[in-house]
Amino acid sequence: MSALRDKLLNLLARREYSRAELWQRLVRETTGEVEQQQLAALLDDYQARGWLSDRRFAQAWVNSHLRRHGSLRLRQDLAQRGVSREDIAEALAELPDELSRAREVWQRKFGQLPQDQKEYAKQMRFLASRGFAFDIAQQVLKPPRE
Repeated sequence: MSALRDKLLNLLARREYSRAELWQRLVRETTGEVEQQQLAALLDDYQARGWLSDRRFAQAWVNSHLRRHGSLRLRQDLAQRGVSREDIAEALAELPDELSRAREVWQRKFGQLPQDQKEYAKQMRFLASRGFAFDIAQQVLKPPRE
């Protein structure tokens, strides 16, 4: 139990984790049902003390990945890490304008509008892979009106 507690504290001292991430990471190191019950009890205790928070993890994740990814990708990444829909929605509620973030990401990568269909498709795929919605990507790649 002491080794499990130390391992858990060391992980949390480095960065925020979701409860599901810690469970997946530490359950591999447990040898039986009793240790898994102890791990669950430790995670419950740490949540009660406020040392472990999926809401705080979601906020930290969004803040660190905000400049590179759109809200669709952020939502998917958080869901894969076991964060609840409520915590995801709260973390994403305070995002800056999606269109301006998409333009910033696109500008860093390409900087100029596509000259042909092949380049247009490439830039659309790039924005989609970063988690920006199709309509946002279209607005980014739309030539300015003169």
